[in-house]
Amino acid sequence: MPDFTVTNRSGIARITLTRPPLNILTPSLIDRLGAAFRGLQEDPDLRVVVVAAEGRAFSAGVEVQAMRDLDVTAARSLIGALHATIVAVRECPVPVLARLHGHVLGGALELALGADLRVAARSCRLGMPEIKVGIPSVIEAALLPGLVGWGRAAQLLLLGDTIDAPTAERWGLVNRVAPDDTLDAEVEAWTGRLAALPPGAVRQQKALLGRWRQIDLDSAIALSMDVFARAYAADEPRRAMQAFLDRREAGTDRSGGVAGR
Repeated sequence: MPDFTVTNRSGIARITLTRPPLNILTPSLIDRLGAAFRGLQEDPDLRVVVVAAEGRAFSAGVEVQAMRDLDVTAARSLIGALHATIVAVRECPVPVLARLHGHVLGGALELALGADLRVAARSCRLGMPEIKVGIPSVIEAALLPGLVGWGRAAQLLLLGDTIDAPTAERWGLVNRVAPDDTLDAEVEAWTGRLAALPPGAVRQQKALLGRWRQIDLDSAIALSMDVFARAYAADEPRRAMQAFLDRREAGTDRSGGVAGR
């Protein structure tokens, strides 16, 4: 049985971990997940990617047995491979949504941090417990302070605390918490909303979000103005705005404004 599956229908792709019960991340699985994400990037019709899992947990993290006897060179290779896979998630040109349930720990939480949006079951528990097995949390754990603040990041990383989904939502670590029995419906709703948006604008916004993390405010604004102007090189803004005006004229639009402008 494969340890993950990939489907791609009508621009909606889904990568599902299938190593129940805990979907432990082995070195081989990490490498192949990265390759799968890089492969999806080549699809010009791609609209959204959902990362999910079968079994009791999204994933309990990287296989401890694989890490136990590493030397310095092997440790650098393993963490570099995990980072490369999460970079492939972060650099996916369309939104990536992580569907989280059960436990989401260590490297698996870093994988989820690479996604743009996170929807979690109410019973889900999330944490970075690496400190408890003698190693620091690294690579995409560096995204935590920007999401939850430095104090909460320190609590997660220094104590190895595991938090429940409602706390994670309150902290900003996940975007939405859903009752366990409606998690799939919530994920499908978010996926449908993303897939229905103008695809060029979504790709541009995703790219901007990634760049904004890396540059200062003035540079971010200048870059944004250039991307805004270049959006009009294609016909998508005119078509999307005309569709909005047509819906308003027909009385079927309920958005209450023109995209905030």
